[in-house]
Order: sequence, then structure tokens, then C-alpha cells
Amino acid sequence: MKPIISVRNLSKKYIIGENIHGRGARTFRDIFDYKTKRLFRRDVKRSKKNTTIWALKDVSFDVNQGEVVGIIGRNGAGKSTLLKILSRITEPTEGEVTMRGRVASLLEVGTGFSGELTGRENIFLNGSILGMKKREIRQKFDEIVAFAEVEKFIDTPVKRYSSGMYVRLAFAVAAHLEPEILLVDEVLAVGDAGFQKKCLGKLDQVASEGRTVLLVSHNMAVLQGLCSRSFLLSFGQLVLSGLTQHVVSEYIRQMTSNSGSSVALTEDHPNRLPRMQSVIHKVTIQNEKGDYTDDFEQKEPIILIVYYDTARIGQTLAGAGFILESAGGVRVGGFNTYMGMEPPHKLPSRGGVRFVIREPSLTPGRYMLTVSVGAHQNYLVDKIERVLTFNVRALDIYGTGYLLAPEDGVVAMKCDVFVE
Repeated sequence: MKPIISVRNLSKKYIIGENIHGRGARTFRDIFDYKTKRLFRRDVKRSKKNTTIWALKDVSFDVNQGEVVGIIGRNGAGKSTLLKILSRITEPTEGEVTMRGRVASLLEVGTGFSGELTGRENIFLNGSILGMKKREIRQKFDEIVAFAEVEKFIDTPVKRYSSGMYVRLAFAVAAHLEPEILLVDEVLAVGDAGFQKKCLGKLDQVASEGRTVLLVSHNMAVLQGLCSRSFLLSFGQLVLSGLTQHVVSEYIRQMTSNSGSSVALTEDHPNRLPRMQSVIHKVTIQNEKGDYTDDFEQKEPIILIVYYDTARIGQTLAGAGFILESAGGVRVGGFNTYMGMEPPHKLPSRGGVRFVIREPSLTPGRYMLTVSVGAHQNYLVDKIERVLTFNVRALDIYGTGYLLAPEDGVVAMKCDVFVE
């Protein structure tokens, strides 16, 4: 039986600085943008040098019908570019892609829907694109609307939807219109926890029905729960393919290989999210004595300091925060200044935010810290994922001689026991 997805020597090249709108402009808007830029930038000398970036380079793989495959990699590894090529949104520079089945994709908020059309009209439009008849779409219509929880707004243009409503409807359409192949990027992070749980259940159902799913996610626990096999991309190349558990382990090793220290200088950190501004310049962890260390005993306080400077951006920060994850990608929890400080929320133009992490008591193992700063609660200015890691050593915290191990979970439970 032939693979449902076959990729051979796939490459995608971008040229930074290339005049893409002046030569080969495809639409009136392209030409208008180009002419406008020339009008206002005549005093700017044109760069003679272009930088070539290979977002993907010689990527080859097969996916069989009914497989749920994870795609893992750092930011900028080429994951989203790969899905855009598979979705036929972007043309490859080199290589071939064969897709044997109808493809539905959920890549980013805004993809696949027309903002001027209502939710109802977009459902029928997307179904038609997938080659479905109106009768088939009507049969699924009520189920889609109920899943997306947008009954009251189904006849409202989707440009008026919140990002959460938009993603709920987009996912419902992509998952319910029965494509043979479903491509899903990290858009589920927009929804609330309840909807994310519902989406994961639907993906599980889709897979059980024999359809094929390619899933990009930074949530390693989700990937390990859904995907039997995964691909690891690094700098546009496929560096590992195999059982998800093994691929996740290698990814975590790569992510933490440069973080086994108690001090991270983050001016040009590779784990900074795209489009973030370089405001965080250093992150440190230390013990209560003030010693820089990445090795702690259970129940020992961990002091995290996030140093920042807003001089470059001329923007006031309102707060800072962190996220704590286990080595397996399970989110333990997080904290930010909005939780610990009363309004008004405002940080000095430069300085450091100190977090003293006392609870919960962690089980032994390796943990990762992600840090961020923002102009307000819903607007990040800078975020660096898994910037530092630290180790927790076992201690007889119960006083019974029983030492916890990583397989006991990520937190040490407190419980009273009575035998009756």
C-alpha cells in the first residue's frame, strides 16, 4: 500500500532583502505596496547583498494512512514551512510532495477563512474546497457549530469573532468535514483549557477512524499521548524520525544542552520566540545562600531572577513571569508579577524581577524554565523558552526512608494516612 503522504528531497529557500514585490508581483496590492515603499524610501540605499536562508533542506519522509505523526523542533526549525507546503499554501523551491487524499489544514488564525463571510458561509466554503457536496456539509453542519460553541454568532462575519471563537470554528470545520489528511499547527494554544481538551479528544477520534494527522506542537505531553511516531526538525533538516518517546528525549536533550548552567546571557538566545524584542538580557538561578547553581534538593527554594532593559524599545513593562516544565514537557505551573503584586502594574525601565519558588515540592529530575516580560497581561514583549534547566535531588522529605523518583510524577503529594 502506498504512503498517503510522500515527501522527497523537499527544500524551501527564502532570500532576505530580495525585492519580491518589484519583480514578479502577482496582485494589484503587491504592486501598490511596492510603489508606496519606493515613494517613501528613495533616500535609503538599496542593499546589494541578499541573504539566503533555507527554511527546509532535503527533507524526505513517508506517512502511512491512519498514522498520527508529531513534528517537533525549535522555533525556526521549519515546522510551519513544512505544513504550509503540504497544504499547498507555499510552493517548494526543490523536491516533490505527493498527497493521496483530501487535505484540511489548521495552521494559524486567519488561514482558510474569509473575514467578510459569516461563520455559516465559511463552513460551506471550506467544505466545497474539500470537494464535498452541500448535502454532505449540511449533515455535519449542526455538529460543527455545536462543537465550536458559536451558535449565537454563526451568521456574523468571522472578522468580528474573537481569536478564541475563530480558532474554535476553524478547528471544528477542519476536524468534522472528514478529510483524509489533517494538518494542525500550534493554533490550539489560543483556546481555553476546556476547548483544548475537547480538541485533543477529537484528534484521537479522527485517528481512530483511520484518518491521517500531522501535528506540530511544543507540548511534549500532548505529542506523546497522541503520536506513535514523530519527526525532529533542526535548522530546516530532518535529523531524527522514530518513536515519539525517543524523538522527544532527543529534542529535550538538544533544548537543554546549552542550558546546563545557572546563568544565561540572552541577548541573542536561540529560544527567543519570533517577533519578540530583545528586552531580557540575562536570567539566573541560585539558592537561598546566593550561590549560582542548577542543582537543588527537594523542598529547597529556587531563586529565579529575570534581568531586563527597555532602553532600546522605549516602552514601559507591566510585568514578568515564568513557566516551569518537567524534562518530559509536562507543565508544572507558573507565576507572574500580576499574581504577586497589586495594581497598578509597572516595572522600572531596567532592573531585575526576583522570584523565590518554594512550592510545590518537586520530585527528583530535570526541569526547564521559560521566562517572559510584557506590556500588560495579554501582550508579551519578550519571551524565551526553556532558557535554563535545573536538577532536583531526592531527599527523605517524608521522614520514612521512602525516596521519590521521576516516575512518581512531578510534585510531591502531601497526604495524611490512617489505617482503620
